[in-house]
Amino acid sequence: MEQQLVSAHDIFPHIRIVLGMVIGLGVTRLLSGLARIVQHPGQYRLYSVHLAWVVSVLLMLVHFWWWEFGLFQIETWTFGKYLFIIFYAVTLFLLCALLFPDSMLDHTSYEDFFYSRRAWLFGLLAATYLLDVIDTLLKGPEHFARFGVEYLFRTPVFVTLCVIAILVSDRRFHIAFVAAALVYQIPFILRLFDTIV
Repeated sequence: MEQQLVSAHDIFPHIRIVLGMVIGLGVTRLLSGLARIVQHPGQYRLYSVHLAWVVSVLLMLVHFWWWEFGLFQIETWTFGKYLFIIFYAVTLFLLCALLFPDSMLDHTSYEDFFYSRRAWLFGLLAATYLLDVIDTLLKGPEHFARFGVEYLFRTPVFVTLCVIAILVSDRRFHIAFVAAALVYQIPFILRLFDTIV
């Protein structure tokens, strides 16, 4: 019996479906959390830094789903590459779960929750920046080179800021960090990812 070969272009849609499910769970978690705030506005005191990170992570999820189309360039898929991509998506989902937990009973406000879980939150955020480097390399040297020196500078800076955010509970630092992240993130996406290829 003749064995039928499956091309990389046949495999890619299958992988995108799995990624879409995991990313969809993350988007659902964030949107459900925001809906809960609208439904019960007085239940827990809101915190602007927490909400700004919710916006930033939501933008990361939408961006992730957009830029992962670049995976179609991979000629040979292995289980290791597939596992890595799923792990990256799961890490993003876990960020969402940390921003909106199942229960806030042990906390008086989103601010209290945010600072009590900041080591987990910023540890995972730092991991996503590092995973992004591997993801970019998977798409090939031309794709990696497209981002130039800025990318090589951006990653260590954001990882360092995440480590500081783990160690420091100063409110001014956290306001500045999330503001800088959003101010950088939006133009970065528009400049480098405006088109899908």
